[in-house]
Amino acid sequence: MAEPTTVSSTSPALDVKTPEQPAGINKLAGPATWVDDRLPLASMFKYKNKANFYVKKVFPDHWSFLLGEIALYSFIILLLTGIFLTIWFKPSMAEIEYEGSYQLMRGLPMSEAFASTLALSFDIRGGLLVRQIHHWAAMLFVASATIHMLRVFFTGAFRKPRELNWLIGVGMFSMSLIEGFAGYSLPDDLLSGTGLRFVDGLIRSIPLIGTWAEFFIFGGEFPGDLVIARLYMVHILLVPALLLGLVVAHLALVIYHKHTHYPGPGRTDRNVVGYPFFPIYVAKAGGFFFIVFGVSILMGATMSINPVWKFGPYNPAQVTAGSQPDWYMGWVEGAIRIMPNWEWHLAGTTWSWNVVLPGMGLMGLLFGVLGAYPFIEAWITGDKNEHHVLDRPRNVPNRTGLGVAGMTMYSMFWLAGGNDILATQFKLSLNQVTEFMRIAVFVAPVIAFLITKRICLSLQRADAERVLHGSESGVIERAPDGSYSEAHVPITNDEAFTLTQHEQYPALQAGPSLDANGVRNKGKGVSALRARASRWYFGQEITKPTAAEIEQAKHHADEDESTKALGH
Repeated sequence: MAEPTTVSSTSPALDVKTPEQPAGINKLAGPATWVDDRLPLASMFKYKNKANFYVKKVFPDHWSFLLGEIALYSFIILLLTGIFLTIWFKPSMAEIEYEGSYQLMRGLPMSEAFASTLALSFDIRGGLLVRQIHHWAAMLFVASATIHMLRVFFTGAFRKPRELNWLIGVGMFSMSLIEGFAGYSLPDDLLSGTGLRFVDGLIRSIPLIGTWAEFFIFGGEFPGDLVIARLYMVHILLVPALLLGLVVAHLALVIYHKHTHYPGPGRTDRNVVGYPFFPIYVAKAGGFFFIVFGVSILMGATMSINPVWKFGPYNPAQVTAGSQPDWYMGWVEGAIRIMPNWEWHLAGTTWSWNVVLPGMGLMGLLFGVLGAYPFIEAWITGDKNEHHVLDRPRNVPNRTGLGVAGMTMYSMFWLAGGNDILATQFKLSLNQVTEFMRIAVFVAPVIAFLITKRICLSLQRADAERVLHGSESGVIERAPDGSYSEAHVPITNDEAFTLTQHEQYPALQAGPSLDANGVRNKGKGVSALRARASRWYFGQEITKPTAAEIEQAKHHADEDESTKALGH
């Protein structure tokens, strides 16, 4: 097996004096430097032989990096299967009488969109398989992108210089939700029509412009006769083009910034340890693509998804019993289901806070917080260094706790989206389930944060004990006085380095608001709010063992071994 390659990611700075620049240029130096640290503007023409540079590019070898690859390969599968479906699908809401091969619906009035979906399922050879591969690939794309973002968050891979790439990832995630909903609505069946009615309510709840926005999107009152054609263009052209552009930008920045890597011997913020792009990574990536494609085909062939013939064509007067949206949109429906009935009636207008706040407001809050978090954390910590070595989640307990709290809140909203199913399956009162979820969405995340933080701190203590006293050997020894103890064996230097590699920063201290001349320190110093946030963020962390403590522990261990040897 080939040995990992180490490639330096930085070069020594040259001691070159430059003439003073005009004041106007100096004012632009800060923003220009910030952008150049994160985008390949100054160095994009640095390499004379770019082909050789890319061939020798190093990729770290860790399973968690495959999560992003699964999302990329799922996106490619979606493009390939989408081309096939586009050939046969008719994005028209014109009403026809069904004359296809599905006997149970012969003679029923339905839209051309639904009829073409039935034709794809029963009349086009391989159509049902491709439909199901497409739908499963969409599920896989959103799921892998979500888990990939969680991996980036918990390991701190969004820190400088990757903040812009994190924002691109948030943009791709939001686009994927829109793309998934648009594709879900195209068959014009009863289930997707119910979801479209739900979105119509969200749009109408927007204060002041809701009705106008509904008429603009649907071409009149819901359901209109244009929305499927418009969603079709959004699904096959607009959002895929945006996603493709963001994917290219995302990958370009990954190549420019180089991959992050996990803590370990020889791994620093100034190098990349892994295997070259060609031929090792090319072979692995190619094989993994076909694995993902094969699993998607297997799921499409053996696991039924979205059987539209069971639901029938959409009818505004009907609702599918127990209807549920795709999992990635269920949390929004759950928030709306448990929201109290808050409405205002002002000047002849209705302000439906019970819909717009948990719907539009919650989605805006999610993407706003995700986009702002790297900058909020950098403001709290005062950390301006570049980071290429990832964090172990246990070493950043507050960030890890916040992430788990967010996941818990999402889960509570998601469960609330099925409050009727929970009530019927467990023979509970629907009102009691709703009241419980109203409390749980606020209480459960706090409990999850506290538990997660305590677990992280306990793991930090365990790491410190392991570094100082070694690992448990599993050998129980009996002392002359009759007591029992377990012998410990020292850990390797590589493991000790891995457990103590992370940086620990002191909490920021608030500075004076005025300088020595009594002038306000505008933009300088540390505010009291920022100092309190910093103390909270770094508070209660377990101090990692110092080099002197490790050496002293080794000395004591050697003395104990010598004493035991003399005793025997």
